[in-house]
Amino acid sequence: MFGLLFFILFTPGVSEFICTSSDLEMSYTFCDSTAHSFMFNLTPCSTRNKPVWKAALTWIPRSDIHFLKIVFNVWYDGAKALLWKELLCSGADDEYSLCGMLKGETLDSAFDIKGSRFEFPKGNYRIVVQGFSDDSENNMLICLNFTMIVK
Repeated sequence: MFGLLFFILFTPGVSEFICTSSDLEMSYTFCDSTAHSFMFNLTPCSTRNKPVWKAALTWIPRSDIHFLKIVFNVWYDGAKALLWKELLCSGADDEYSLCGMLKGETLDSAFDIKGSRFEFPKGNYRIVVQGFSDDSENNMLICLNFTMIVK
């Protein structure tokens, strides 16, 4: 069976567009030098009317996911605006489908990002999302460097 699902192997420094519209442009690169099996999509491509974005993520992790801590660093026009850390998987009573995944399994997930929580002023945003397999943030599973330009 041939489906529409495909994986993209990225090389570092090559920017991949998520979306482009009259009021928003988003792209990302990987922070490390290893190719990843990864795809991310976002609709609608707009910040108008505080939309609920529909996100789709497909990822094949390079190691087992028993513990996963996500760290978000956000810069707005060059100034640090936010540092947010969230423990997604701890190995006990985890609620997310990616918790307990084994190396090489495919994560295929869709979720909402509620734009109404945020008012995005025009400008340039840089968002670094890091996933760690330990609480000390020494063992990085994935690192993405997003660029978001609100026009």
